[in-house]
This record gives sequence, structure tokens and C-alpha cells, in this order.
Amino acid sequence: MKKKSRKKKWLWIVLGIVAVLLLSTGAYAYSIYHSVRETFNQTEEPLHREKSSQRKEQVNLNQNDPISILLLGVDEREKDRGRSDSMMLLAVNPKTNSVKMVSIPRDTRTEIVGKGKVDKINHAYAFGGVEMSIETVENFLHVPIDYYVKVNMESFKDIVDAVGGVHVQNPFSFSSGGYTFKKGELDLDGNEALAYSRMRKQDPRGDFGRQERQRQIIQAVIKEGASLSSLTNYQDILDSIAKNMKTNLTFDDMIRIQKNYKNASGNLQQVELNGAGEKINGIYYLSIPEKERSSVSQMLRKQLGI
Repeated sequence: MKKKSRKKKWLWIVLGIVAVLLLSTGAYAYSIYHSVRETFNQTEEPLHREKSSQRKEQVNLNQNDPISILLLGVDEREKDRGRSDSMMLLAVNPKTNSVKMVSIPRDTRTEIVGKGKVDKINHAYAFGGVEMSIETVENFLHVPIDYYVKVNMESFKDIVDAVGGVHVQNPFSFSSGGYTFKKGELDLDGNEALAYSRMRKQDPRGDFGRQERQRQIIQAVIKEGASLSSLTNYQDILDSIAKNMKTNLTFDDMIRIQKNYKNASGNLQQVELNGAGEKINGIYYLSIPEKERSSVSQMLRKQLGI
């Protein structure tokens, strides 16, 4: 189990926008507040269950219970549900002011709960959407998932354009999606950011490298979205979020998390699931050894206090 400390703070897009509200004052902020509430009323998509089967009691945000959030970056196009392009599980403990973030490689071979077969973990979304993805990840890591945030990566470029583009630090030169990305600091528009975040085959770290670029883009969006200059463009940002994001977090949940859990983001630790690639019937999979899976599972359960 490989761990790496992260000094940079990053939160979900939704919490970044909420932070803007908390920093704003006056009648203008009042107008923004109601626009944001209306936006996140549109993004809310509850799960069919009340709580995870992995929990005895439902979490209480007012009591600062540790929580888990599954971040799904999905590749959806018109008339096509697509697959989960990126899966990251956050275990947030406000009592220890810490966050453990596990990146789950898309090719991970595991049981797809509800489908009755073993397949790549990202296929769970194609078979059964968010619900099947959540149940499959819970079964794989033996931890509860309390909340999810799903972002459509195909349309994520709209959010990047809405904040006026993003700045990233590229560790090496590569070409992707018809664009050439030089090493060093880059200014990217929406289409460029999408191509930058999707590259995988040229990266020596494969899926882990792509997930790192996706995190870069999300961090950059939050940074731009939280700047004062973006307040004049907030409606475009909110429109993009309304179209491209779904979550079972209510607006009031987001306010509670921003208030009670935000300090935990200062101590974020990234955890990678390491395995070996293999071909089975001509199909490539990443097989995670049981010892590795169990070690990560125990770490997450301890983080969640279960």
C-alpha cells in the first residue's frame, strides 16, 4: 500500500462553490445564495436506500460522524450511459481532521454486485449506474459509502470554460486528443483540459497518472471558481454544474460539511491500490492481491471509525 502526503487542499466542486458563498456579503451574496441553492436542488439525485448495508446506523453530519464519498467521473454521451472513467473514494474524519483518498483503477477485476459476474470495476456503472457502482465498491473494499458525487467528464469542459480556463503544472510532454502539451505550466481551455485529463497510454503510471491529471483539473477549477473575479460569471458556472453533476448530497448537507468538515481537507493522504496486470480470455485486467485489498480496507475502516 503506497501512501503519499498532500499539502495542497482540494475539495469537491460543490464545496468550492459553497465556500464562495461563505466569503461573500451583502445583497449580491444573497442573490448568489439563492441561485446556488436552486442549482444544487437540480443536482440532487437520492439513492434508493436510506443507508449503507455496511453501517448499523445512518451517519449524522450534525454530530461530525466520519463519512465516505465516492467520486465518479463518468464518460457519458447522448443515448449512452457510458462507464465510470475515474473512481475515487474519500474517507473524511473531522475528529482527526484527516482525509484518506483511495484511487480505484478502472481495470480492477472484481465481482460486479447485482450482475452475478466478475469484470472490470468500471463496468458496474455501465451495467447498473451509480447504485451498482456503489454496491460493487462497498463489496470490494468492505466499507460503507454514504455519499456520491458524479461528474460527466465529457461535458466537464463546460465547467472549465465557465471559470475562464485553468492553469496546471504538466510533469512531462505528451500529445492527446489532437493537442500537444509541453512540460511545465499550461493554460487550458475546456477542450484542452478534457484531452489533458484523459491521456493514459503515454503515461508510465497508466491509470494512476491519468487520475492525477484529473485531480489537477478539479483543483484548478475550484481555485478559479473561488476567485473573486469568477463571481461576475457565477451563473455560467452554476449552469454548467447543474448540467454535469449529480449527487445524493442535499444543499443543506453541503453547508454542514463545509462548516464541520472543511478542516480535514488540510490533511489529505492519497492511497494507491497496487496490483498486477494480466490478460484473461484476451481482456486486460488489473488484479489486486487479497493482502493489498485487505490492508486498504482496514485502513479505511479505521478512518471511518468502524
